[in-house]
Amino acid sequence: MVIYPAVDIMGGKCVRLVQGEFTRKTVYSDNPVEIALRWKEKGAEWLHVVDLDGARTGESQNTPVVFEIAEKTGINVQLGGGIRSMAAVEMFLEKGIRRMVLGTSAVKNPGFVKKALKKYGDRIAIGIDAKNGVAAIDGWARSSGLAAVDFARRVEALGARTIIYTDISTDGMLSGPNFSAIRRMVEAVGMEVIASGGVSSLEDVQKLKSLGISGVIIGKALYTGNIELGAVLELSR
Repeated sequence: MVIYPAVDIMGGKCVRLVQGEFTRKTVYSDNPVEIALRWKEKGAEWLHVVDLDGARTGESQNTPVVFEIAEKTGINVQLGGGIRSMAAVEMFLEKGIRRMVLGTSAVKNPGFVKKALKKYGDRIAIGIDAKNGVAAIDGWARSSGLAAVDFARRVEALGARTIIYTDISTDGMLSGPNFSAIRRMVEAVGMEVIASGGVSSLEDVQKLKSLGISGVIIGKALYTGNIELGAVLELSR
């Protein structure tokens, strides 16, 4: 199981949101690159980087910072937020990003997503962000009207091999993941499932591991010190 420390970028700063609400943010650093290097030094082999401004506007807004993170850390970067075209996918992958996360575009433009999956295979992941079991789009601002499990099956049929499942109601709350929803997702599809949202303790990670997921994204709990990265990396092995 892979541990993905989260580095969320807004206005060039490293922030964390509460339940995806852009008005409920905490700035943890003015320098996301330093944060990324901290997680690398503690043993991370992957980073989950999100351009929050890009997710909201539909166009990447923090590209220079993302490239600097990839270059200076030299580890695997998984990037999401505002990736809506093949040109954007190709540009980031050619510049050293290891995996692209497509979310809103998987709802609005399945033809593009199918093309990206066909060309890049497991270097593409699909982000499914759910609230009350329904997938959200446009930086979590709107409902897609699609049940998250149905959406997952749809992208699996397009060729997806990996999904990132986030429960919006638990994200940033340090209240524990939505284990029942994650279990349903794992049982519904044959893809690798990376879980995100609400992870607050080593016990949470252990329970997620027992569900058969392939990875866990951890954000706020690392920044508050609720989870120590070295300890969770050891647990994941």
